[in-house]
Amino acid sequence: MEMRAMYAQCLGELMEKDERLVLLDADLSKACGTFPLRKRFPNRIFDCGVAEQNMISIAAGLNSYGFLPWAESFAPFATRRVCDQIAISVCYAKRNVKIVGTDPGIAAELNGGTHMSLEDMGVVRSLPHLVVFEPTDTVQLQAAMPVLHAYEGPVYMRMNRKEFPTVFPAGYAFDLFRADTLREGTNVTIFAIGLMVSEALQAAEVLAAEGISCQVVNPHTIKPIDKETVLAAAHKTGLVVTAENHNVIGGLHSAVLEALSHDPVPVWAVGAEDRFGEVGKLPYLKEALGLNGAHIAATVRTALQNK
Repeated sequence: MEMRAMYAQCLGELMEKDERLVLLDADLSKACGTFPLRKRFPNRIFDCGVAEQNMISIAAGLNSYGFLPWAESFAPFATRRVCDQIAISVCYAKRNVKIVGTDPGIAAELNGGTHMSLEDMGVVRSLPHLVVFEPTDTVQLQAAMPVLHAYEGPVYMRMNRKEFPTVFPAGYAFDLFRADTLREGTNVTIFAIGLMVSEALQAAEVLAAEGISCQVVNPHTIKPIDKETVLAAAHKTGLVVTAENHNVIGGLHSAVLEALSHDPVPVWAVGAEDRFGEVGKLPYLKEALGLNGAHIAATVRTALQNK
């Protein structure tokens, strides 16, 4: 199932149970997968047009009247374009608004560099009170949606739209503030989020055949990051590689470095190296930006040689 389909399914289930839940979009409900919900909930879904600043302001206003708004758009429009509205109308005012940014980073593919948000988490991660979360697959997303809705406070969810490999097993128990260890290892810890989780697991398989034992951890919430798990995993192996579909500045890599700042271990980064994206299909973009299992494996080998 595409992630946007699971997202829409979960939203529909939540809207059935809670009449306070309302959905706002910026003329992208078809792209985000929620267009069919308009027929089911015609009085609780609002198309704000191509006016994301207004959308976030309306969401904050609706929450002040007791509604529980979710607001969706493509990731760059849900963060870069509306940063001041998120900062003042949502975070400063302590509004309970859930913001969903879809097609983050290279998942934007043919929409190209202007739509390729390789900096969205860095833009919003420094805002007080805001939780920043990125689901890995539909299993984690399905488990997370009720938890996010029940959480009292603003959240930015960075979500792929299309179908990606399933990583988590059926029956997976989700904890918003606890990282998930997907594979135990002793030589290096790979912290990976989003579409890079499956790439990290592939890299771990390749490296295992070379006698390199990789621990793979998914800190799905990078603000606040699970410092306890990060510290324990990092010091267990004494070496860290981060992998993210994001600029190495401001996202997962920065969050891990901050967590380890008082008790450091060597940390290497796999991510966009301070650059914009470009037009292309996902396999090409993974190779062009070094966001694949092969590049993770190569970084691990280099890191071990320099440990």
